[in-house]
Amino acid sequence: MIADTPKAPYYAVIFTSTMTEGENGYNEASERMTKLVSEQKGFLGIESARNEIGITVSYWESLEAIRNWKMHMEHSQVREKGRSMWYNNFKVRICKVEREYEFEK
Repeated sequence: MIADTPKAPYYAVIFTSTMTEGENGYNEASERMTKLVSEQKGFLGIESARNEIGITVSYWESLEAIRNWKMHMEHSQVREKGRSMWYNNFKVRICKVEREYEFEK
């Protein structure tokens, strides 16, 4: 599903990753993080897709909201599990969305 974001400007966090072999509790943790992030102040929406490379884009009102999510205790614990168990590698990019446009049939 495509996130319904507000009029720009706002921020996007792009998380790109490749996985290790085996699920090892990843799906349960991912579902929990999706629920938890949706409860955070300043969170606007999320989009995610996974094949060989996973890409998750979360949208935020401010850089402060992004920092608060990064520092959230449960998110920090899951992030450490990601480094030790689930990801071969990942990259995080934080961007300011200056404008957007869309198409819909």
